[in-house]
Amino acid sequence: MEAILYTKNIPRYLAIRYLGKRWRSLYTSPLSCINHVDIPEPQLPTQQWVKIKTRLSGICGSDLGTITSKGSLYFSPITSTPFVLGHEIVGEIAEIGEQVQDWSIGDRVVIEPALSCSVREIEPPCHQCKNLRFANCENITKGSISAGVQTGFCRDTGGGWSQYVLAHHSQLHSVPEEMSDEIAVLLEPFSCALHGILNVRYDEAENICVIGGGTIGLLTVAALRMLGYQNRIINFVKHPHQQQFARDLGADVVIPTNRSRYDVFSELTDAESFQPETGKQILFGGADSTFDCIGSSVTIDDALRFTRANGDVILLGMPGIPQNIDWTSMWYKQLNVKGAYAYGMEFFNDEQVHTFQLGTHLLYDHGANLLPLVGTPFQLKDYKKAIQTALNTGKTGTVKTVFDLRE
Repeated sequence: MEAILYTKNIPRYLAIRYLGKRWRSLYTSPLSCINHVDIPEPQLPTQQWVKIKTRLSGICGSDLGTITSKGSLYFSPITSTPFVLGHEIVGEIAEIGEQVQDWSIGDRVVIEPALSCSVREIEPPCHQCKNLRFANCENITKGSISAGVQTGFCRDTGGGWSQYVLAHHSQLHSVPEEMSDEIAVLLEPFSCALHGILNVRYDEAENICVIGGGTIGLLTVAALRMLGYQNRIINFVKHPHQQQFARDLGADVVIPTNRSRYDVFSELTDAESFQPETGKQILFGGADSTFDCIGSSVTIDDALRFTRANGDVILLGMPGIPQNIDWTSMWYKQLNVKGAYAYGMEFFNDEQVHTFQLGTHLLYDHGANLLPLVGTPFQLKDYKKAIQTALNTGKTGTVKTVFDLRE
């Protein structure tokens, strides 16, 4: 079958990491660690699994971080290669294991990528899985499949950037008949945004700050509005097309990420600004809650400065190895800084619900508003153009780049 395969190669990894900054075309060159290949279809690890024929699969920032060798090596020892990339997946069931119930051939599904104890068929489950924090499973190198945090980073499961991918029945979420593939493929990143939002209370918050105009940043703005929050949303966005999307999805104020952003933000929030001898301004006051949806050194540092004392900073963007962050703001202002990774069981309206279930409900009602975020899809054979499009959103005017494997 046709697939985009990542193969670990240390010399190539280092060459891409240090030369790619200057020659971005290297990311999809023969020097890279990815290739368009023809490989056998993946086979069910056990009879609790299904084979899924991919329809659409998105390109995530974590995929780009892997391709460009910019990401942290944190996950390297708990990932098995070679692997087929792609964890944002909507498809239809093509084969069912004998022990799988309640699913049929042809059912359209979205995959929840986390490879937890239930997926690995491990009993008893680890402490995290027992407490319904499946994305933080402590057994991700054990069980019935090879090491890997998620589908798309494990050599046994396959990934969405191929014609077929495998999933344990516990990873499956049904797609409503009326929901298009283009909306369904957003469910995984939308659930990431929801998970971050539901980790904070907003009863008395006046200002919510969202840093970033990529997929996660814009979905965070959209999710806040879909959940019914009426707080003022201030969104820091880089590119003009992202700024318009932010307004359309419910941001009250959109601020370009230029050098005057501190002055504009201070005036909006009545924060008092002070200028040290060198470096950025410090602020007294600011947003009640700030979502950093990028995870760079600059944005993490900004998030700490933009948030009022005793406020919340939620790190939604996947960081590399950020440097030169002044953590004095966190200490002095006693900020609640939280990481928000993936999804799981949430409490919403005093009820427990899975993030994917809540996300499906919200996208069923409001998903049409997100259709403009999904760009013109690419065929797998055009993977180089697709990846370069995703890497250069400012020039291409895109937000979410996807592969289309529908016949």
